[in-house]
Amino acid sequence: MAMLADQVDAVIGVDTHKHTHTAALVTPTGGLVADVTIPTDAFGAKRVLAFAREHAPGRRVWAIEGSGSYGSGLTTYLLEQGEWVVEIDRPARPARRNGAKSDELDALRAAREALSREHLAQPRRRGDREAIRVLVCTREGAILSRTRAITHLHALVVNAPEGIRNQLRKLSTDDLLERCARLRTGPSQSIEHRSTIAALRSTARRALACEAEAGDLESGLELIVTRVAPELLAEPGVGVMSAARLLNAWSHQGRIRSEAAFASLAGVSPIPASSGQTIRHRLNRSGDRQLNRALHTIVLSRLQHHPETRAYAERRQAEGRTAREIKRCLKRFAARGLFRLLERSTLMA
Repeated sequence: MAMLADQVDAVIGVDTHKHTHTAALVTPTGGLVADVTIPTDAFGAKRVLAFAREHAPGRRVWAIEGSGSYGSGLTTYLLEQGEWVVEIDRPARPARRNGAKSDELDALRAAREALSREHLAQPRRRGDREAIRVLVCTREGAILSRTRAITHLHALVVNAPEGIRNQLRKLSTDDLLERCARLRTGPSQSIEHRSTIAALRSTARRALACEAEAGDLESGLELIVTRVAPELLAEPGVGVMSAARLLNAWSHQGRIRSEAAFASLAGVSPIPASSGQTIRHRLNRSGDRQLNRALHTIVLSRLQHHPETRAYAERRQAEGRTAREIKRCLKRFAARGLFRLLERSTLMA
């Protein structure tokens, strides 16, 4: 595969921030030509594009760090203008004795990082994928808040006065939430008793509110995923949340070059861990952990409800494979099949 230096006349690296972006334009050999800092608004986007056209009128590519976060607005504008944009992870910063760091240096590193890579990633799309992403992230926040509230509620019960603790300590979590949300106080009770009741009631209601919020967000996700990816939901073990995470990571057809790259992104590509006459592979703990989580959930569901998967697991177990090794193989198999389904479909077109 041809390197980027053979395909363009200039690379513009962009270090993105909340209020400003810094762009550094370099030659195909990595030499700095010019740099500029712009505000993160429509005027700034037009200004940096004019800067690129002035200093690099020929073939050029934009290497944007954080194209899905602070750089999303600039990335969308450049794509609408027909520019070639690639996504760059945070470039490695070499250890420097003087601790040199600046936005200009980070933009320069982004450009040189793009020149050094053999494979470059396309930015994720917006539209349906971005709608899925924001709903998934917000639901995750609601679930996390619910978990924290429940943990705090259990701690309050442990330290509550004896009369309250005896009523609540044997209840299941769901019953505890319902009971505590309906607790009332009376004027004859002590200040400690009234305050504890108020704290229990407030915490339980917060957990229930987060639970309801998460349910509403999941319903919204179900509507979008059902519309854009009905084939995905028809696969064994694939639920709404797993499908949403798959779509969020995959984004669109052609963004990920192969099923092996998709498996690597998901952290399910096998890593050799052989020694002597022992030939084995181990789990990959890198990659997109949310995508890995989706595949893990799918595999667990298939192990319980999918006859073919259960038969495979039993056969591999008879061969001496551990449960962890079997799940690793199943996750890699699931990544292969789901990636092929996504690529041959018209999802998120």
